[in-house]
Amino acid sequence: MEIKSHTISILVDNEAGVLGRVVGLFSGRGYNIENLTVAVIDKEKGLSRITISTTGTDIIVEQIVAQIERIVPVHRVLNMTVNPPSVEREIALIKIICEPRLRNDALQIANAFRADKVDITNESCVFQVVGKPSKIDTFVELMKPLGLAEIDRSGLVALSRGTKVI
Repeated sequence: MEIKSHTISILVDNEAGVLGRVVGLFSGRGYNIENLTVAVIDKEKGLSRITISTTGTDIIVEQIVAQIERIVPVHRVLNMTVNPPSVEREIALIKIICEPRLRNDALQIANAFRADKVDITNESCVFQVVGKPSKIDTFVELMKPLGLAEIDRSGLVALSRGTKVI
């Protein structure tokens, strides 16, 4: 069985303890969470969306989905990786502290990645990069020799392609 990455989207009631129950299911069974995002998506209906990236075989991920579906405040669970494929994005803020002679190199790389320059001082630059996690990983690797100082990543967000909705 092949181990691969899966993105699971969960529609839940926006109430205390729900995230803890979902995360507890993963940790209690030894499943690793690679990425986790949570946001209120409908204040009037009291709904939140949890997006989790995990790795495992298809069978293990099917078991995870089935177990999440049994948690009481969960309305719907969708494996975004296979049912149907999804559009996945992440946002990252990346700070470099660099010598003035390296600044142009950093700005050229940022332009090539369509990164926004959100803060520039005499000593540092902060870039915002949006895209697939692999794009952000590559950007980070290229910034390391230029003075990479700090990274903050939002975590993966995803929507299914086509007409299917959670």
